[in-house]
This record gives sequence, C-alpha cells and structure tokens, in this order.
Amino acid sequence: MVRAMTTAEAVTTARARQPAEAALWREEFRETIRLATPMAATQLGQVAMMTTDLALLGRLGPEVVAAAALGHTVLFAAFTCGMGLVSAVAPLASQAFGARQPRYVRRSVRVGLWASVIAGVPLTALQFWGEEILIALGQPERPAAFAGEFLMGLAWCLIPAWIFMVLRNFMSAVNRPEPALWITLAAIPLNAVLAYAMIYGRFGLPEFGIMGAGFATTIVNTVMCIAAVWVCYTRRPFRKYQVLGRFWRADWPLFGRLLAIGVPISGAFMLEYGLFAAAALLMGHLGTSAIAAHQIALQTAAMLYMVPFGISMAATVRVGQAVGRGDSPGTRRAGFAAIVLATGFMVVMTGVIAITRHWIPTIFLGSEAAASAGETVALAATLLVLGATFFISDGVQSVAVGALRGLNDTRIPLLIAVFSFWVVGFVASYGFGFPLGLGPVGVWIGLSVGTGVYALLLLLRFNALTKAGYMPALPGAA
Repeated sequence: MVRAMTTAEAVTTARARQPAEAALWREEFRETIRLATPMAATQLGQVAMMTTDLALLGRLGPEVVAAAALGHTVLFAAFTCGMGLVSAVAPLASQAFGARQPRYVRRSVRVGLWASVIAGVPLTALQFWGEEILIALGQPERPAAFAGEFLMGLAWCLIPAWIFMVLRNFMSAVNRPEPALWITLAAIPLNAVLAYAMIYGRFGLPEFGIMGAGFATTIVNTVMCIAAVWVCYTRRPFRKYQVLGRFWRADWPLFGRLLAIGVPISGAFMLEYGLFAAAALLMGHLGTSAIAAHQIALQTAAMLYMVPFGISMAATVRVGQAVGRGDSPGTRRAGFAAIVLATGFMVVMTGVIAITRHWIPTIFLGSEAAASAGETVALAATLLVLGATFFISDGVQSVAVGALRGLNDTRIPLLIAVFSFWVVGFVASYGFGFPLGLGPVGVWIGLSVGTGVYALLLLLRFNALTKAGYMPALPGAA
C-alpha cells in the first residue's frame, strides 16, 4: 500500500511539474526574444551600412566590388582580434548583473574599454600596409591598389567600433539593449548620405572614390561611439553604474580574466573569418567574376547571420545571468531556447533566399551593371542556392558558441574551431574547388561542410556541460 501511494504521489508530482516546466520554457522564449530583437536589429543595421557602401561602390563596377571585398578581408582580420576581447565583456557583466554586483559590472566595462585602446593602436597602423599584404598573398596589383585606398579611409574605425561594442554589451547585460539600436538606426541614413557624398563628390565634398566609403565608415563609427558614451554616462539606468568612474585605475586581475575568456574568443573569430578570408583569396585566383559573386553571396549570408548573431548575444547574456543567479537548469533553458529560435529563423530565410536568388545580385550591382555582368549574377545565384545548408549551420553554431561564452567556456570551442574550420573546412574548400575542379562551387561546398561540423560539435559540448550541471566560478566583487 505504501509503495502504491509513493508511486501515485510520484506520478502526481511529475504531472504538476510539467506545466511549471512548460511555463519556465515559455518565459525563457519570451525573455530571449525580448532581448534578442533589438540586438539582432542592431546587427542588421550595422550590416545595412556595409551593404549600402557595397551597393554604392557597385556602381563603379565589379572590379571595385572585388577590391572592397579584399579590403574588408584585411580589416576583418584585425577587427576580429579585438572583437573577442570586447565580446568577453558580455559574460562578465551579465554574470555580475545576475549576482547583483554592480561594481563588478563597472569593472567589466572598464577593462573592455582598455582592451579596445590597447589592441586598437597597433592594429589600426597595420591597415596602412593593406595593399602590400594583399600583393604578398598573390592578389592582382590593380584590385590590391584599390583595396589599399579603401583601407586608408577605413583603418581609423577600429577603436571607436570596439568601444561601441563594449558599451552595447554593457547595455545588453543589464537588459536594456534598445539605446544601441536607436543609435544604429540613426547612423544608417547618415552613413548612406555621407558615403554617397564622399564617393561621388556631392554636397560640396571632394570626390574620394572608394576611399570615401572608408572615410564615411570611420566618421559614422566615431559618432556612434560618442553617442553610446553619452547614453551610458547620462541616461538611466546606465548612469548609476558610472562606467567611466575610475577609468585610469589599474585592474589587472580582471583584465587578466578578460584576456583568459576573450583571447580564445578572438582566436575562434580569427579562425572563422580566416576561413572566409581564405575562401575570398581562393576566389581571387578564379577571376574577378568569382570574387565578386562570392562577395555578393557572402554579404547576403552576413545579413542573415546578423539575426542569429543577435540571438547569440542574447544567449550569452541569458546564460550569464543564470550563472550569476546560480541557476544551473536556467543555463540549459537559456541556451537551447536561443538555439531553437535561431534555427527556425534560418530555415525560413533560407527558403526566401532560394526563391529570390536571381534578384539579389542586382541589389549590389544595380540593374544596368547586372545586365552587363551576367556571369557574376549567374554565379552569385548558384552560390546562394548552395548556401542553403551553410546558412542554417552557421546560425546554429553562432548561437551555440554564444551560449558557451555565457558559461565562460571558450578554450574548448577554440580547439573545435581549429578542427572544423581548417582541418575540415579549408581542406574541403581547396579540395573541391581546385583538385576536383568545381571552382567557386567547390569552395562553397567546403564552407558548408566546415560550418556544419562546427555547429554539431558545439551543440554536443553545450549539451554535455549543461546536462552535467556545470557552473563556472564567479570572482567576488572588489
């Protein structure tokens, strides 16, 4: 009788838990969507500015588009070095917010600002050798020269862009990501007008050509940085954290922790973007049409990627806040809720891209230029279809790695990135593209294989850690 009652009680308890568990998942989905929506919109806004520049430059011909692609390749190699460091602010600040340690939130922001300046000075200087770097990598002299001009104007954007990212991560960590979105939305038309004026010499400004697009990007990023500083220093609820307070005070222990988390993130970013940079260089050996088509398809993928990347940042914040609260089941819910949202979005958008694949290239080249660049348009449409599996796996891996960052787990994902992107991805891209003779199509098959392996291994890693109830140690407030 006792055994029967115990079993009945267990069944009743399990049934009672099911609605409660379902309610927790619904709440997690709601909070993730609420947090991720402005984050994703901010990312889309930033890519919209890049796409506007590319569309304006496209009117100057496919050769200029190819040069812009090469210039961005050099810039992103530097940008990703610092991007990981400033990305480490998100888990640190989110964990502090979840643990109700406001002083530690401020210290996390402070060391992120330090990292932006320390890394920014030498990496900015590196951009001025962009033409020489590209020629040394075997790129044609004329596109490399155009890319060098582009970088002369673009080089100065690194430090203000990183500072904006630090402050945006801070806003998100305290559940108020909206101001970063408003700043970005205001910057989009400013960038379009300024880029148009500086490229073509309108509104009384000199005609800088491709260099003008770089100058416009730098100016707009500087304005965004200043606006973010103003918001964080003067507006509620941010001003109570006094993020610029004691800015010059040394905080080496926390800076070391930022490096321990952020350097592997930078390494993973470098490996990922390095693979795409290598793909662009491989395309450079296949002709101007190949690299222009690759850039169009990749820019389309980048716009899609910004939504799961925004969801990824929300996953870092939600997982980090759960860590700060000491909520082990909450870390698992936060990560998998974000992964489900990103997967659903990418499945839908992949279908949209497949349907509109012949129209998308005309956005970048213009209808007149597209009519005279039929080979580029046709190849770009083919690559967009091939990207179907790539788009989905790229979205999944982005969110999975973001969730792992919320657990401060960045070193093992770095090793996974080495294997997935270079042992698998690059070898497959080169093998399919050249020895097997598939050309640009083969390069993209390799990209799909590499990102697919990366996504799978990250999912397995996050599942194993959260299933075991793993929680990183939190440093005390100082």
